[in-house]
Amino acid sequence: MPVSAPVPALSHLAQRMREIDLTPRRPSGPVGPAPSWSAVHRGVASWVDGPVLRALLRQHLATLDPGDADALAARSRETTTHFAWCLRDNPDEPFTFWLHEYKPRHEWRPGYADSVHNHRYDFCTVILRGGYRHERYETTIDPGTGLISAARMTRRTECVAGDSGFLTTGDFHRIPRAEDGTMTFLVKSRPVHRWSLSWDPATGTAHRHVPVESRLADLSRRL
Repeated sequence: MPVSAPVPALSHLAQRMREIDLTPRRPSGPVGPAPSWSAVHRGVASWVDGPVLRALLRQHLATLDPGDADALAARSRETTTHFAWCLRDNPDEPFTFWLHEYKPRHEWRPGYADSVHNHRYDFCTVILRGGYRHERYETTIDPGTGLISAARMTRRTECVAGDSGFLTTGDFHRIPRAEDGTMTFLVKSRPVHRWSLSWDPATGTAHRHVPVESRLADLSRRL
């Protein structure tokens, strides 16, 4: 994967992140709040000034040469609810930096962000503009299928620009709606697990999400 072009502010934050132990937990290890990610959240929240970071990112994106722009686009992806732009992914760092650009609400399709779900990685996030409704859940995992069989909301928060927080792989949450134009900055760990889980509260349908890159090792066996 290409090394992203440096952004001075992101390079400074990356240096601070390298001072924190972000060694991924083994998949068989405990899945609970990671003290290191509490420290990441404190560091990012104290460092990020939304308007300043937005201006730096705007300048960076506007001045990318064609090769760097192509590399950034190749690292990024589209989901049913937002565009996930990968700003920094250096192979020798145990974290990546992202900008999430939420689609207008009328363009959302039923999918991941508005389902009850967890992630394969730990992360912290800061809302740069806009806002969203954020819900946290306790889930019941079926021992036979390993899928979510039920979920209960434990907290609901209306988050606005400047708010920040962190989640680990064992946390389940949902973003049922976001203001048009919402953007968030994220610091993500490297994947801790090969897949994540989701559960649709409207239909009770559960899914296991395995990203395509995690399936490559099994591809030849399946042919």
